[in-house]
Amino acid sequence: MKLVAYLFALLIASGCAPNQTNPIANAENGNTPQEQILKQTLARYPDSALALQNLVGYYANMQNYTAALATVNAALQKDSANANLWDLQSIVALQKGDTTLATQALENAITLLPLPEYLISLGELYAQIGNAQAIIIADALLSSPKANSAKEAYFIKGIYYSYSNDKPKAITYFDKAMQVDYNFIQAYVEKALALYDLAKYQLAANTLETAIKVKNSYDLSYYYLGKCYEKLNRPQEALEMYNTVLQLNPDDEDAKDALSRLGVK
Repeated sequence: MKLVAYLFALLIASGCAPNQTNPIANAENGNTPQEQILKQTLARYPDSALALQNLVGYYANMQNYTAALATVNAALQKDSANANLWDLQSIVALQKGDTTLATQALENAITLLPLPEYLISLGELYAQIGNAQAIIIADALLSSPKANSAKEAYFIKGIYYSYSNDKPKAITYFDKAMQVDYNFIQAYVEKALALYDLAKYQLAANTLETAIKVKNSYDLSYYYLGKCYEKLNRPQEALEMYNTVLQLNPDDEDAKDALSRLGVK
């Protein structure tokens, strides 16, 4: 789930970022000046998608998902036929950890406007909960060349079989996704995780080492490579990986916990 959470965090991070030293505490203590400005802008331009996204993004970056969802819900009450609003609700719901709401929101978005990107998001959600509808969506994407979503379709299938504990079959689909797009970094990481679950730690490490060559700024590759190195009894190299994670993402609690586990304070 760390990978999936990371992906959706990237989606919402495009909103307006806070400048406060302690944003969560400030959000709990009441309106911040930035929040007031964003709310005033939305009140002045109520039909502006950008103004809405900025306010929702602000709340999400504050981890105030209740306020973020309330803002989206208020917009949906005025325009429930807007597929983009349902998509936005699904993103915030995922940030909050509510996969049921996220799934329902995407289903509503697709009913209104069956865009490939909505189908991909819903397919990945279905895959994570073992819903066979994920395979149907993936096949639909593959049968529609105009969707240009072959790598995502294979990735959905890989996720579905991985979460269904058929790791070898999952790996075949992650390989297919990488054959379509050599730079598809998420497929490398998910393949490595499947190999790790099969206790094939060296193969998992090899996959992640390749992933880092493909994209050297993706912190999850380093984190999971550190886990592989631990299993391979290479603690010093594991430490280097976890330190690299913190260089890229100083707030990564998993990397901090891993360093602590290895005796680094």
